[in-house]
Amino acid sequence: MARTLAPDRERATIALAAVLVVVFVPTAFGQIAAIAAGAVAGTLWCRRVDQGAAGHMPISISRRAGMLLLALFLLLLLGLPAIAALSSLPGLALFEAFYRAGALVFGGGHVVLPLLETRVVDPGWVSSDAFLAGYGAAQAVPGPLFTFAAYLGAIVEPGPGAVFGASIALLGIFLPGMLLLMGALPFWDGLRHYAGARAAMAGTNAAVVGILGVALYHPVWTSAVASPSDFAVALTAFILLTAWRVPPWLVVVVTVLAAAALGIVSQPV
Repeated sequence: MARTLAPDRERATIALAAVLVVVFVPTAFGQIAAIAAGAVAGTLWCRRVDQGAAGHMPISISRRAGMLLLALFLLLLLGLPAIAALSSLPGLALFEAFYRAGALVFGGGHVVLPLLETRVVDPGWVSSDAFLAGYGAAQAVPGPLFTFAAYLGAIVEPGPGAVFGASIALLGIFLPGMLLLMGALPFWDGLRHYAGARAAMAGTNAAVVGILGVALYHPVWTSAVASPSDFAVALTAFILLTAWRVPPWLVVVVTVLAAAALGIVSQPV
């Protein structure tokens, strides 16, 4: 993504600025601020790298329907925390947590990791080890990383049950993106003709690269690479993926076996 979305010094600088914002403001607000700043910087710096208008979206949704969907998105985002705090309905707090995480994510699925960790690990619903184990397993299967939410919903404690919890979490994390997508479609054909809008999107995409870089560091690197042997395994996996083009699922298997072997070797005799 960095090669595609931040290939020049202007967009690389936007990505770096996003890293700094998220590092010093490690909350959902920090991510939103980084994306908003990227959009503003893009309108100023990225007009000359604009690649032209995006293609037509042949989906018929009225502007009124789009506005209603966007309003529903905001209503759920702002209203669910208060409702969940006042209600004892099973699964509502779980739905609110995953809806908020999905609503505050822009760009690659890995951006959601810090938000999900805050929503499920910090309150004690899921242990840090279980969280990272599920994330590692998610890399071995095809499909969007957001499906990781189903695993988390199934193992939260206390929870509404494995199947019910997985369904609630999956619906909660995918719903805000669908509402935003369908709500924005009626207005996209108009926006795509404006160079400023496309430049803002270029800046936003560059900011997402920076946010992804932070997500790679925390929680992935800080939680999983704690020793020289961990670093050696991680570097080996990286070379297998990028240089040897080994399938991700096989890389996961290799790293699990390597970690198990290192654990056995490091045990006192």
